[in-house]
Amino acid sequence: MADTQASAERRRVLIAEDEALIRLDLAEMLVEEGYDVVGEAGDGETAVRLAEDLIPDLVILDIKMPIMDGLAAAERIAGGRIAPVVILTAFSQRDLVERARAAGAMAYLVKPFQKSDLVPAIEIALSRYSEISALETEVAGLTDRLETRKSVERAKGELMTKFSMTEPQAFKWIQRTAMDHRMTMREVADRILAEGQEPSAEVQPPQ
Repeated sequence: MADTQASAERRRVLIAEDEALIRLDLAEMLVEEGYDVVGEAGDGETAVRLAEDLIPDLVILDIKMPIMDGLAAAERIAGGRIAPVVILTAFSQRDLVERARAAGAMAYLVKPFQKSDLVPAIEIALSRYSEISALETEVAGLTDRLETRKSVERAKGELMTKFSMTEPQAFKWIQRTAMDHRMTMREVADRILAEGQEPSAEVQPPQ
């Protein structure tokens, strides 16, 4: 039973990296950390096609790839809401990080990276993607969506600072409170921000 449950929770990852040795090392790291590598690609175009076919839980893309680079592939994959994206970048390419974020990447890894860097980047990407998906489900209009994200980001910061929550804990608290009180996440976030140091009992985080 435990084995079945663990298998069901394994995240399915697609890797796109044109250097075969790095791709092999990355796949080995992922498997050792309990992820399932469901596909590998050596160029961005193949990565997009595999992402559309396999619908993985996460896609890891190198920036520099032939045919279609990682930024263009990230725009297609993240823009199509197929999966969250982690970008691989060489240290000298760190100026491309902002472009990667603009393309929809949720996190990035600077090469050469260690196995200890890999899991946090993946979990950040999955967490941020989950948050954005939840907010987009709640709010239809683009302008309202952006304003909602701003309010929730600021409210998360308040909760993290005042109650020593992690970022995922703060978001889950806002999400749960909204459901419990039949409010939107924007309303909960705005109330946290408006009440400053002392949130009301209705939306009081645990001490």
